[in-house]
Amino acid sequence: MLAGRLKRFTAIQTTRIVTRLLQPIRGVAKTLTLDNGSEFAEYEQMAREFGLAAYFCDPYCSGQRGTNENNNGLLQQYYPKGMDFAKWAQTHISRVVEQLNNRPRKRLGYRTPAEVFWGEYSGALSISGAAVIG
Repeated sequence: MLAGRLKRFTAIQTTRIVTRLLQPIRGVAKTLTLDNGSEFAEYEQMAREFGLAAYFCDPYCSGQRGTNENNNGLLQQYYPKGMDFAKWAQTHISRVVEQLNNRPRKRLGYRTPAEVFWGEYSGALSISGAAVIG
């Protein structure tokens, strides 16, 4: 899982944050699955820069983004829905994401997302400032 704090909820800001978060795993990520929000209007730039195929989910079909929705639920254990992220520093958010990436998951045979990622892409990711996509 990767998470970044947006100062403004715009396509330009979203592209900037996603680009920063994907940089450490350049060449590892293969696809972007996005919802239809205006914050992803610059998706072509992200896809082109990282050589990713971009897919859009059908409106109101959260099942098409199951892992994302699960991770959103895990983040809501720390940050309730509707919380203003302006009061949280990116370093705090990164610590929460690192905790979640190191929490064993039944779905992964009680391995952590970090163990799965590191096992498949040994050495491809530095956790400083970013965490594993999940």
